[in-house]
Amino acid sequence: MSSQLKSNAKGAGSLVAQVRERLRSEILGGQYAPGDRLPSEIELTETHGVSRTVIREAVTGLRYDGLVEVRQGAGIFVLKPNTPQPLSSRLDTARISSDLEVLEVRTPLEIEAAGLAALRRSPAQEEAIFECHARVLKCIDANESIREADLALHMAIAAATNNPLFMQFLESHSASAIPQSKVVADDHGADQTAYRRLIHKEHQAVIVAISDGDEKAARAAMQQHLRGSQVRYRDLLRELRGVSAS
Repeated sequence: MSSQLKSNAKGAGSLVAQVRERLRSEILGGQYAPGDRLPSEIELTETHGVSRTVIREAVTGLRYDGLVEVRQGAGIFVLKPNTPQPLSSRLDTARISSDLEVLEVRTPLEIEAAGLAALRRSPAQEEAIFECHARVLKCIDANESIREADLALHMAIAAATNNPLFMQFLESHSASAIPQSKVVADDHGADQTAYRRLIHKEHQAVIVAISDGDEKAARAAMQQHLRGSQVRYRDLLRELRGVSAS
């Protein structure tokens, strides 16, 4: 089965989707019950015949779906599937405040990561960053959520620092690390698309600077991107609380 995955896949994105859907089917089909621990990351790479990066991205997708949680030092555990909640209940001020806290911590770390990536990235890591950027655009063109692809891009930049602690931070906060797709409601199609393209443009400035090896420009572009995310989230927080900008 693993060889079939390899032969059919056209890239890392398709491999991630295949592994994610296979694990999702196994969880929802009852092969893994709530509370069960999934096989280790190494075991999953052997079972599915893919890299550890693919497994991590697939697990990240399952975390977004509320199907698993990663417990540091213990493994990946299956959660009881949640009934989807209305957008109004998900967009509560407590959740947004928490997202803002993560954004504030991310900002100095990812500014440093962007600068280090510009200095340290290997050719393979640079290609991975561009591939992730292309995946974001593909999601936009398909009118799909960019959240998972967005996180993968930031993870690729973190990996290019060649300091594993940057990736570990994003992995440990992945559930709230990329909150921006919730700023515009899903039923506002044109606004959502425009918002996603703005994010894509900000990303592009970061990755071009990294590709050019321009540490200063990479830091500046990442700062603009994450500071902008904070501003947009604070605007949403004020709107939900009925506070005008005047």
